[in-house]
Amino acid sequence: MRKIFAPFIALPLVVVGLPVFAQSSPSADQIINSLKPSGNLISGGTRGIRLGAPAPTMPSPMTPVATGQPHAPARAALAQAPQTAAPSANLTVNFSSGSADLTPQAIQALNELGRALSSQDLAGYKFRIEGHTDTVGTPDANRMLSEQRAKAVVAYITSHFGVDAGRLQAIGKGEEDLAVPTPAQTAEPRNRRVLVVNLGA
Repeated sequence: MRKIFAPFIALPLVVVGLPVFAQSSPSADQIINSLKPSGNLISGGTRGIRLGAPAPTMPSPMTPVATGQPHAPARAALAQAPQTAAPSANLTVNFSSGSADLTPQAIQALNELGRALSSQDLAGYKFRIEGHTDTVGTPDANRMLSEQRAKAVVAYITSHFGVDAGRLQAIGKGEEDLAVPTPAQTAEPRNRRVLVVNLGA
């Protein structure tokens, strides 16, 4: 009697209950390379960092940006804009929900930003620190909250790294310039972010 062998079928392996490890914050060197006009950027990315020119419209869903959640992983998406625009970096700076209080994850990200902005490589430049929100809440409340968060970032950098406050301009953009266009009252984590823009010397 002939034996009949069924074809091998590969099934996806699902592992439940294992911890998810947070990606680390970008290093100061990586932030410097992103913010320098002559930044040495390459395609691809490592450990929570995406290097390269972003699309002018909707970013990739894999692009990590600020979540605004109390316990979200601290990550950053670093990208140099096209040559016609100033070098910039989208940073994940986590705040407590509806608050401008820095979380431990936010401090981890800001320590690297502080080292970058206080370095000799960036010492001759000024920067705009933009706070951004999603569309949940009213536009006026979001603008005020985003400004408070941007000021909290500036206050931390100046007090802990000796960066001259005159080099940093904090503004709140609220719901303006959404990274991901959404309708009103949409909780989109990628829109809750801090954008650092090199303003030049």
